[in-house]
Amino acid sequence: MTGQSAATLRETTGTLWSKVPEITLYFWIIKVLATTVGETAADYLNTNFHLGLTGTSLIMGVLLIIALIFQFRSKRYVPGIYWTTIVFISVVGTLITDNLTDNLGLSLWVSTDLFASALAITFFVWYRREGTLSIHSIFTPRREAYYWCAILFTFALGTATGDLMAEKLSLGYLLSAVIFAAMIAAVALSQRLLRLSPILTFWLAYILTRPLGASIGDLLSQDKDLGGLGLGTTITSLIFLAAILVFTVYLTLSRKDQIVSPA
Repeated sequence: MTGQSAATLRETTGTLWSKVPEITLYFWIIKVLATTVGETAADYLNTNFHLGLTGTSLIMGVLLIIALIFQFRSKRYVPGIYWTTIVFISVVGTLITDNLTDNLGLSLWVSTDLFASALAITFFVWYRREGTLSIHSIFTPRREAYYWCAILFTFALGTATGDLMAEKLSLGYLLSAVIFAAMIAAVALSQRLLRLSPILTFWLAYILTRPLGASIGDLLSQDKDLGGLGLGTTITSLIFLAAILVFTVYLTLSRKDQIVSPA
């Protein structure tokens, strides 16, 4: 959006509303919950409904498209629509990586490099066209398209990275979760001590929460002989979905995470 069109929109609406939430503690809590659901729900749908990766991917892909239609048509950030889209895109991101690994036989090393490159290209094009990667400026369809492309690639990349460390490198789910949590803490500490760009540290933390959530999901749901706690995908998914619902209802009523974008 040009400065003139932004000014015009401000004149007609009185304000410019960002289409994404403010970055609060609630944001990070729901983000981790959603990433965990993405890991466990994909496994649950694939195995319990006997749909296979292809069938599960098609169904979840359609649901994601529907959610994105509602998200793009919304005039501003709506917690229920936004977080529903995040949950679906988390599941789809997991399924994309699983399809490349299980159906196409692509190495986790290759898929990690592939999605890292796709994410880097998305950021590069986004910045070249818009001049910013700030989530506070998501108030045009084009910027929102860049945003959701980046989100999808972070989920696919996080799945590949999490599986690579926990399974391929045999670090296990618990140790992988601890490592990713420590990396997120290091990013937060670096921003405070080194005065790094908030935009840079946000995206670094966002990328790292995906493998953190995936590792937590596998730790809780996988059988004990595989290094998990044996809760199963059904119980784990239901617990985390219920938590997401509670937080989403609270944010809808309290509006604690709504922001106004600058012109």
